[in-house]
Amino acid sequence: MSHTDSLRKIGLARALSKLGYCSRSEAGQLIRAGRVQLNGKSRRDPETPVHLGKDRIQVDGGAVAAAAKIYIMLNKPRGVLTTASDEKGRKTVYEFLGKTSPWIAPVGRLDKASEGLLLLSNDSEWSARVAAPETHLDKVYRVQIGKLADQELLVSMLEGIVDGDDFLRVKAARVVRCGQRNSWIEVVVDEGRNRHIRRLLEKLNVEVLRLVRIAIGPLILGELAKGKVRELTATEKILLDSAMSPA
Repeated sequence: MSHTDSLRKIGLARALSKLGYCSRSEAGQLIRAGRVQLNGKSRRDPETPVHLGKDRIQVDGGAVAAAAKIYIMLNKPRGVLTTASDEKGRKTVYEFLGKTSPWIAPVGRLDKASEGLLLLSNDSEWSARVAAPETHLDKVYRVQIGKLADQELLVSMLEGIVDGDDFLRVKAARVVRCGQRNSWIEVVVDEGRNRHIRRLLEKLNVEVLRLVRIAIGPLILGELAKGKVRELTATEKILLDSAMSPA
């Protein structure tokens, strides 16, 4: 918790999220259900003002204290959902985390068909900064496409296209290797619209066969095996923070 946070009041749901107890939306559900107490009294308004560091928060009668901040990376396999649960019983990223305590959540998303570097953390404000387009944090992807990449395609990706309300383009693009019928390209984006690369290539009539995120800013996926997780090192965390533009 920062010194600034200790001097100002924030909403109760946000306070639970900042303490690393659960997400803000989950906190709102707990509060509206009457399961959260503030200084011994039940509160049902998620926006009830809280003075972190002074006020006492409880859930179901148990005290809520600031959890140690966790920052981990996962090499997400293809076909796995970036969500806590799925009504259809499909596999989610949480199946690779084991018994993680405290609560932890994905930083941004990789769609079901995509794979590679996914960050997870219980530091909700840090996560929001990493995912925000305004920080202009480069995300690097390797993309296998169902055609031979040429200069015309790369230029089209750099120039961008309009899709609905979004203008989709890439910051950089290069050919990595070509086979007889398909090729791998490396692209960099620093905005991260929903399904950004897939939508861009679909508009350019290019089939995406595989999409793998290999880097977020200075953080490299490296040799981490598919389905495996590890904590970020202190140096990686510092470098990643330094790479983000001021929010």
